[in-house]
Amino acid sequence: MTITEDNNNNEPDTSCCASCGTAEVDDIALKKCTACYLVRYCGVKCQREHRPQHKRACKKRAAELRDELLFKQPESTHHGDCPICLLPLPLDLDCYTMRSCCSKIVCDGCSVAFTMQQMQQMLDEKCPFCRKPVPTEEENIRYRMKRIEANDPIAMCQEGTRSYAKGDYSSAFEYLSKAAKLGNVEAHYGLAGMYGDGHSVEKDEKKEIYHYEEAAIGGHPSARFNLALIDRNRYGRDRATKHHIIAAGQGHDGSLTWLLENHRRGGFVKKEVLGAALRAHQAAVDATKSPQREEAKKYVSPIKPTA
Repeated sequence: MTITEDNNNNEPDTSCCASCGTAEVDDIALKKCTACYLVRYCGVKCQREHRPQHKRACKKRAAELRDELLFKQPESTHHGDCPICLLPLPLDLDCYTMRSCCSKIVCDGCSVAFTMQQMQQMLDEKCPFCRKPVPTEEENIRYRMKRIEANDPIAMCQEGTRSYAKGDYSSAFEYLSKAAKLGNVEAHYGLAGMYGDGHSVEKDEKKEIYHYEEAAIGGHPSARFNLALIDRNRYGRDRATKHHIIAAGQGHDGSLTWLLENHRRGGFVKKEVLGAALRAHQAAVDATKSPQREEAKKYVSPIKPTA
């Protein structure tokens, strides 16, 4: 039995150092293992010496903690709410606009309603959030670069996405990496794709999965959908199903379709599970709707690719 085992239940004793057994007193502060939080140490030396003994339990508990975080239903998608009407933003990219002047994502309902009001009063068009005049393309670039200089992760991610679309993968990776370090969920999603495709970086499945997981934890349903496809091959359908249930509950159509198909193919997805997913999906979609947004659809036509 090691120093840190409890005599009754073999649970780690966190009242003393896991390596040398030194108890925590006024002048000795023990620090937890930041990977598993199971044990504590009086210093780096003890932690290193105890590592071979602790490694297996540490990795197991760290994986459990990671899964607890990963499979927790996010409160909202990574888009969050429109800053004006405060309703959840839809997943459809054609239903909102990112404003370069203030880096705010505004739904079409609020944008169209504000534009109509400006037109009725014969006023120049302005941003519905910050009220600055609608910028020219040149001003758009200047605003975005100014936001980047101020360490705005949304602007960094947008510039990274634009660079990627132009084929400038090196710049894209640089901007997305900076944005991801600042917690931008969309940037993690972009980096996962780059590590998966090998654009500007060597293909790295481990890093691809890490960034998909970070994006999924941040509420990105498409990242979770892709992660489900990867985990289906790595761990089996049970784990993939968990991902799809969460993504469907965020309004992701692809995950809902996967659940439907796997219910029809021999009933792997049980009827009650599918029913709950259908209700959660519909609730998520309904939460993004409003009369104002429905009215905006009459005036905003999504740009569709030509055949």
